Amino acid sequence: MSTLKVDSIENSGSTVNFTTNVQVENGFVEREYTSSASAPAGASNGALWWDTGNEVLKININGTWYSVDTTPPPQPSFGSRGVFAGGLGSPTNIIDYVTIATPGNATDFGDLTVARGYNCGCSDGTRGVIGPGSPSGGGTANTTMDYVTIATPGNATTFGVAFTSGYGQAGLGNSVRGVFGGGWVSSSNDISYITIATTGNATEFGELVTPQSEMSATANSTRGLFAGGWSGTSNVIQYITIMTPGNSTDFGDLTVARYSTTGAASETRALFAGGNTSGNVIDYVTIATPGNATDFGDMTVTKSYRAAASSGTRAIFGGGSSQTNVIDYVTISTPGNATDFGDLTLSREGAAGFSGD
Repeated sequence: MSTLKVDSIENSGSTVNFTTNVQVENGFVEREYTSSASAPAGASNGALWWDTGNEVLKININGTWYSVDTTPPPQPSFGSRGVFAGGLGSPTNIIDYVTIATPGNATDFGDLTVARGYNCGCSDGTRGVIGPGSPSGGGTANTTMDYVTIATPGNATTFGVAFTSGYGQAGLGNSVRGVFGGGWVSSSNDISYITIATTGNATEFGELVTPQSEMSATANSTRGLFAGGWSGTSNVIQYITIMTPGNSTDFGDLTVARYSTTGAASETRALFAGGNTSGNVIDYVTIATPGNATDFGDMTVTKSYRAAASSGTRAIFGGGSSQTNVIDYVTISTPGNATDFGDLTLSREGAAGFSGD
């Protein structure tokens, strides 16, 4: 390999600064780069060094080597498969799944480690985590969190212990972290979180604007939203930044105050469906822009305690109060009434819902 060194390049007397590589014929002139276990001596300002000893990319700025963060940003946790886990019916430990793009009846996926309803779920797009719930629709909730690999039907495995023991919690997540809010412990204001890829117990995240149970929750890659709730039959929507632990912030209001709603989202828009009053209503908000919700349309059934999943394009809502087996769907970008999708394998209410591949 030949080496060409040039002291300076000028254009009409002015120095030329190259911010990217320079193409010469079919090749490129690359900026200074070294891959070694020790820092290269005499490196120029802007030189890159792959520190093989620590597997860290560094850049030279005025003689000092600074690490460059190469961690990819969080992604949304949408996927082509929708999963419904648990729910009150027997109660049940059944897990069902559907292909969100293809209307039809659900298929058995496997079983939870503990039968429960009024539970919640989240996923990182690969793994789904099911939060604590009630074995009988009331009383003391179990604190067990389970997980499944969404692409591989089978029985759930224990993930860890929830931070809050109450049933009626709301769950959301992105490609890194799952977050759970509220719950029936005198209507908790706890928000907790997990790293979905790493089994273990939940950790404190912050507090809700007001203590709540039976909220709905959903998220895009950055922001998580909680809506409604039992305490005072709330219309409040509140939000968090998923990767930044702290208290929630007021976002706006639902069109109708209600609890036992369910949530689904795209990267842009969040939907909140059903609830104990006006139980066929679907609302929507733009996730990046705090403000009040707008009416989206109606579900095919008037129900509360439904579970939801999203492909990022289509949202599905399954089950519901009085233990129905109905699944509906909508196209998230297009306001309008829901369409029948198919049936769950077993009629139930208060299941956990999530999606992935």
